[in-house]
Amino acid sequence: MNANDLNLLARAEVRDLASYNAGLGSDAVRKRFGLTRVAKLGSNENPMGPAPAVTAAMAHACSEIALYPDAGCQALRAALSKKLNVPEDHLVFGNGSEDLLSVISRVFLDHDDEVVTVVPSFGLHFIYPMAAGARVVGVPMTAEGTFDVAAMVAALTPRTRLLMFSCPSNPVGCTLSADELQQLLSALPAQCLLVFDEAYYEYARWEADYPDCLGLIQASGKPFVLLRTFSKAYSLAGLRVGYGIVSDPLLADLINRLRTPFNVNRVAQAAAVAALADDEHLQACLSHVASERRRLAVALQEQGISTAPSMANFLYFSTPYPAEVINQLLLREGVIIKPWREAGYANHLRVSIGSCEDNDLFLQALARVLAVQETRTD
Repeated sequence: MNANDLNLLARAEVRDLASYNAGLGSDAVRKRFGLTRVAKLGSNENPMGPAPAVTAAMAHACSEIALYPDAGCQALRAALSKKLNVPEDHLVFGNGSEDLLSVISRVFLDHDDEVVTVVPSFGLHFIYPMAAGARVVGVPMTAEGTFDVAAMVAALTPRTRLLMFSCPSNPVGCTLSADELQQLLSALPAQCLLVFDEAYYEYARWEADYPDCLGLIQASGKPFVLLRTFSKAYSLAGLRVGYGIVSDPLLADLINRLRTPFNVNRVAQAAAVAALADDEHLQACLSHVASERRRLAVALQEQGISTAPSMANFLYFSTPYPAEVINQLLLREGVIIKPWREAGYANHLRVSIGSCEDNDLFLQALARVLAVQETRTD
């Protein structure tokens, strides 16, 4: 069979999808450009690594990897229930929160359903609903890099089945105020599920003016799934552990019908329980990110670059040049960040907050790259 024939074997919705931009790894960049030092600042990973107890927990769990993991994640479920003060049967678990986004799309969406999200967006908020046959409406952020709540409300219709977006926003980093969140909750149509992707929750919570989004959503009485992850602040990105808090156990039951039975492996569950218990390490990680995020924003401003307001572990900015051009030049300098590829945002990039040394490498490399580009365009 030729390529076109093979392509036709797939569903039409899948044939038309763009691939998710998962970014580059350090080893690939080292090999490609012959580098010894690489600053990996494209995937919003935690430069401080996991809590010390995580390694020991993983080693113990490895002694039993011949056995299937606990399908119900009972130890992690109990620990999260206690920490978050939510009933155990209001929790669902995934192989990263991306896994849950996929399951949610397959459970709650059908052909011609509508989903409202924002742009620029986390790509899977488009890809998974579209794969289910849904129509996705992307509401642009404001020019200042904030949620356009009025436009989001206006986009909701009786056919909207999911309102799905991240807060803090990925890739922008902005958040909703309590009043703005209340506006959205009040406007949700009947038969619409709120999917509130709070992957960067811990970083936002560090800031005094971040509202208690979970409490506000719970009090609304609206159906919801609020997603969080251990990949970011807890430094378990390589293990893939995500979870959702739902408004009703029936939603958890529906989601569990389509998730794979053993989707969170034994080692990952043990690591997550250990990470959750070390609040001191978590606070140190959050403090580092908050301090370095402020420092980078000021340093970029000194280079003539304004960043969007961010409560996450990254900064979003634009330059006068195509993002992919800047990205390729930075790769040669040993710096990995993420160029944005959505229409209308082709000059925008997102840089993760890394170690002090990696952040300095990025700032120095960006200054050189921009100077070269300015010379070329004179």
